[in-house]
Amino acid sequence: MLRIGLLGCGNIGHIIARHAEGFLIPAVYDTIPERAQEIAGLCKGKAYADFTGFLEADIGIVVEAASVSAARAHAKNVLLHRKNLVIMSVGALTDQEFRDELVATAQQTGTKIYVPSGAIFGLDNLKIGQISPISKLLLKTTKSPQSLGLTAPARQRIFSGKAHECIKSYPKNVNVSVAMGLAAGKDADVELWVDPAAEKNVHELFIEGDFGETYIRVTNVPSPENPATSYLAALSILSLLKNLDSPLIIGT
Repeated sequence: MLRIGLLGCGNIGHIIARHAEGFLIPAVYDTIPERAQEIAGLCKGKAYADFTGFLEADIGIVVEAASVSAARAHAKNVLLHRKNLVIMSVGALTDQEFRDELVATAQQTGTKIYVPSGAIFGLDNLKIGQISPISKLLLKTTKSPQSLGLTAPARQRIFSGKAHECIKSYPKNVNVSVAMGLAAGKDADVELWVDPAAEKNVHELFIEGDFGETYIRVTNVPSPENPATSYLAALSILSLLKNLDSPLIIGT
């Protein structure tokens, strides 16, 4: 059975621990020990205060569900310990040098790096962009002012540019666009809108290429425990883990 180590014991970590079916979580790590202890109790695993000890546990894959800074700090070390890696905070991969280093390390150690679909649909089909050029790749995201820590009297656009630029000002709101760009092999254009009438996060994907064109609108239900987290994003990790060892692979 798949044995995973959980890096990050926040809201997404709780969801993974509560829905651990078909895999075990024998090791958890968080910089806040109380969080790690709580998750360890849920999944009957061990909370590690030392990251090196965590990596030496009997696990085959590490699931990063912490932050962009945590992914940058620990991803290479995970691969060097010959553990496969799931990166939830995919915004870390906007750094080309860092991404290339991780890929080279994975090739060297015979490991894999997985990026879940996150808070959107259609990520698998975007990979056609690596074969047939995509001329338009735009993500238009609308969020409430509260979720961005802002005040706004009316709907307004607060960012327009490339995904790798968006992370500088909005590091917690760029993961979807980065995942799109990695899949398509093309840096995504991003529009970030704030709307005081928005009760849920809305992601709109506009894609055009030799294949034709498509439009996808995803309205995310917030996680019950943390409105800043998309429930779909957490579910996408569970889906990835559930199907990782399946002999039947669909939609890749």
